[in-house]
Amino acid sequence: MREDIRIEHIELLAPAGDWDCLRAAVANGADAVFFGVDKFNARVRAKNFTMDELPDIMSFLHLYGVKGFVTFNILVFEEELNDAKRLIEACIDAGVDAVIVQDLGLVKLIRDISPDFPIHGSTQMTITSPEAVEFTKPFDIERVVLGRENNLKQIKQIGDRAKLPMEVFVHGALCVSYSGQCLTSEMWGGRSANRGECAQACRLPYDLMVDGEQKPMGDIAYLLSPKDLAALELVPELIEAGVTSFKIEGRLKSPEYVANVVSKYRKAIDDYFAGRDPKPSKEELRELQQSFSRGFTYGFLKGTNNKQLVEGTFPKSRGVYLGRVKQLLRDGVLCELEAPLKRGDGIVFDAGDPTKPEEGGRVYDIRRKGVKLEGEAGGELIEIVPGRNDVDLKRVHVGDRIWKTSDPHLDKRLRQTFETDKPYRVFPVTVHVSGRLGEPLQSVWTDLRTGNRVEVQSELHLVQAEKRPMDRALFEEQLGRLGGTIFELSGLEVTMEGSLIVPMRELNQMRRRAVELLETARQQPRRYQKRSVDVYADSARQLPAGVFSDEAGVSVASSALTGREEPRLIALCRNLEQVEAVLTTDVQWIYADFEFIKQFPAAIEAVRAAGRRIALATPRIHMPGETGYFQNMLKLRPDAILVRNTGAMYFFMKHLAESTDGYKPELIGDFSLNAVNHKTVDLFVDAGCSRVTPSYDLNIQQMVDMLRRTDPSRLELVIHQHLPMFHTEHCVYCTFLSEGTDYTNCGRPCEERRVSLQDRIGMSHPVRVDEGCRNTVYNAIEQSGAEYLPQFRELGLTTFRVEFLEETPDKVREVLDLYSRALKGTISGTSVWRALKATNQLGVTRGQLVK
Repeated sequence: MREDIRIEHIELLAPAGDWDCLRAAVANGADAVFFGVDKFNARVRAKNFTMDELPDIMSFLHLYGVKGFVTFNILVFEEELNDAKRLIEACIDAGVDAVIVQDLGLVKLIRDISPDFPIHGSTQMTITSPEAVEFTKPFDIERVVLGRENNLKQIKQIGDRAKLPMEVFVHGALCVSYSGQCLTSEMWGGRSANRGECAQACRLPYDLMVDGEQKPMGDIAYLLSPKDLAALELVPELIEAGVTSFKIEGRLKSPEYVANVVSKYRKAIDDYFAGRDPKPSKEELRELQQSFSRGFTYGFLKGTNNKQLVEGTFPKSRGVYLGRVKQLLRDGVLCELEAPLKRGDGIVFDAGDPTKPEEGGRVYDIRRKGVKLEGEAGGELIEIVPGRNDVDLKRVHVGDRIWKTSDPHLDKRLRQTFETDKPYRVFPVTVHVSGRLGEPLQSVWTDLRTGNRVEVQSELHLVQAEKRPMDRALFEEQLGRLGGTIFELSGLEVTMEGSLIVPMRELNQMRRRAVELLETARQQPRRYQKRSVDVYADSARQLPAGVFSDEAGVSVASSALTGREEPRLIALCRNLEQVEAVLTTDVQWIYADFEFIKQFPAAIEAVRAAGRRIALATPRIHMPGETGYFQNMLKLRPDAILVRNTGAMYFFMKHLAESTDGYKPELIGDFSLNAVNHKTVDLFVDAGCSRVTPSYDLNIQQMVDMLRRTDPSRLELVIHQHLPMFHTEHCVYCTFLSEGTDYTNCGRPCEERRVSLQDRIGMSHPVRVDEGCRNTVYNAIEQSGAEYLPQFRELGLTTFRVEFLEETPDKVREVLDLYSRALKGTISGTSVWRALKATNQLGVTRGQLVK
């Protein structure tokens, strides 16, 4: 056990989607609760709370000594900034303990409003390295929520170097994509994960296509659906790695789930610090599985193991595995039972295809065969009889897996923890009683947890006792009657001058008054500084609102736009052949975004020989110890760096500030920095970017709204691309084309094969690997914003990027020629769209621009 860590340093942080979940969290030992308010949070499908409820929520939580964090973990569009300001002001007024934020522009706004209101950096910020933590420090971010992909060793490295409290997810659903970097439901359904509207495309079935041929996968269809995270057994290692906040996922889950998970982690943390064995029992793990489980995994905490992360046979909660059907009976099934089962429990029969209706229901009866199978793993042979009308046994097969999907007895026990009239917790108080003849009886009550002190005196004066004077035993009895309150008497001091007495009702009134005052003191909101702010006072310009329509586009006052530069086109290439094709056109800037860094020198040599300029793209993710990649990029001395994460941003900012050899590459912020408002753009420009690429979460109207308030010379718009949908640490190549578990033993099939994921409508989405062995799944269909080029030009945009993926050199030249002519005005954007649609086998999409 680490001697420098005490239990008060550790926070157990629980989710709450409604009041019952809030109560369940408090009743079962949470130190803090996170919850969403209205639309501004990453779980819009949860019931959530209203802004008007904030004072009551914080009063309830603070009464029990629990902190309350409001999730503001989405991107905030330009025209929402005033609404965002109002919510932040309401949080400040209610004494919210912190707000969990994704949008760096919102961080900037919060600091304008209040210099001391606590901000936590959401996991949606994609903070995975010490450098990314350092980037947040100028904004006084109090705590960071690390990416779920960080392992224990990396967590310790980040904590040791960055010296900032770390919050880590320890239980619940795992996103297959890096949080803040998933664009799938945005692309396919206009429901952005960065806006709390995730449609869970990772939980859908896919066929694995290898070099264009479908690979037979048996019952494995859910290639991107991870198991659920359960780190209960790793509590000691997490504490010793420096984790200060244990975060439980589940704002869409039931209060029983919250009660179950919180109580288990509470016990494990308490056991660790009490010197007891914190290892959970098999029964405790089964109870966790019962509340919600797609199968449990340590996630990435013990390192990457692709085989353990994704099993691929089912995408939804199953509960507890009971065994397989060994024999079909007239009214039930015979099963070798591997976990406890009772009458009334819910079960489901799993035939290996969860896309089809499954048989399941309540257990009506259990008939024991009296046979215990041999071996340690051998279970009891029993007959399970489902309810008469619950299960069609004709659709059940020998070999089907059986899962226990619900346990009413467990649910009842969990509900009893928070459905009670008793206080959820009690806190120690001490009382000092003193008095003298002819004066009121004085009492000083101290809440030992908070240090709050209140003084209460009797209304009547003390008189001489004729029979039994008040003594310590009497005060202990009368003032200690605190049952039904959140307090218990833990210490009493009595200083009485003489044999004195007041009526008993006076003592009762004093006790009730003291409890009322101490509770009120606990419920007082925290106080923060708050300033009045105009959210648009810092915007670069204030163009009149444009009106968007499919035909007319966006209309703005042209007089507001002066000194417009000639437009320029940039080509992003993913192999050397594409680079060489671009060099046959008049495009002057090329971005190299190759799978392997060893290919960069040839690209730089070719571009320099042609007298053009080149930028190298950083990986989208930066982990501890990966700055060598950036050092290698600097050695190649490109003209610019395409920066894709805040860790890289910090590294190159530092280089620019400290460079003594005169080499200072231009920095261009990419889409993955998630800029959707002028404040975020300004923040990255202030950090050293010459231009910033708007997030792919913006539709055309939201893009226009941002352009009305942003210096267009500071923006670079991607006008053509295959949208990068998933970006994930989970490697499809390793999992399904290799016997290995990670990059050290997979044999690198990615260097020999080409994989894509075919969805339910037959579209094959390419999967590509980067230098860090992370996968990006790209949309099968190209996206084009060509039709909106006149509107973007009218708004002052001059820099446009075309991104290639698998295009042949001829296709590269054809696409660049179309966009070049459109920017020169010799053809219309609509003509570009039609030409692309006619020549592309799968057509072309407008993507999220028209959502």
